[in-house]
Amino acid sequence: MAQQPQTAPLIIDVVADVVCPWCYLGWRRLKSALALRPDVEAKLIWRPYQLDPTLPEEGVDRKQYMASKFRDPEKLKAVHAALVEGGAEEGIRFDFEAIEFSPNTNAAHRLIRWALTAGAQDEVVEALFKAYFTDGLDIGDPMVLGDIAEAAGMERLVVLQLLSEGADKEAVAREHAMAVQGGVTGVPFAIFAGKVAVVGAESPERITQAIDQALASAS
Repeated sequence: MAQQPQTAPLIIDVVADVVCPWCYLGWRRLKSALALRPDVEAKLIWRPYQLDPTLPEEGVDRKQYMASKFRDPEKLKAVHAALVEGGAEEGIRFDFEAIEFSPNTNAAHRLIRWALTAGAQDEVVEALFKAYFTDGLDIGDPMVLGDIAEAAGMERLVVLQLLSEGADKEAVAREHAMAVQGGVTGVPFAIFAGKVAVVGAESPERITQAIDQALASAS
């Protein structure tokens, strides 16, 4: 579809959680969709959503937690198998057996918030997803978050201090509440130019349709 020349970047708000495997898949598929539209200038903005904000900061045992969510273990196996297959298409290696903890993700969302200001949002989001779903790391652990921040070019000690002080903890909680109040009941939830929404980890082709639709309405 031919588009008018862009006068400003296409803002894509991505409402998601870093312990949501479908969000990891949706994030990668969004990148694939943008690669199909190389002439589109886009700016991705991560919006925090917590699948379970009631989890303690130290997290809980993942196997027990998932068993309480999925009473039928065969159903959970089927979901994981579908994710492994879909992830492979996008270069993701899911290793669900490696994950020991289900963390509270408020701290991880705060790190992403600071990373956006530092111009390192993409690197940090990717690293958080990989750390959790491929390496099985506890992304509720400040030391793990400090390592991720440092690898993305952020100041490790500053990040650790901000985490220890609880900086922006309430801001993330408010953004999550706003998403819920706005009608978000499932993630990933991507909003293109504030006009077109895509819910779930849709195919890159479906996402490009949303990109084209948002650009057309903007012009």
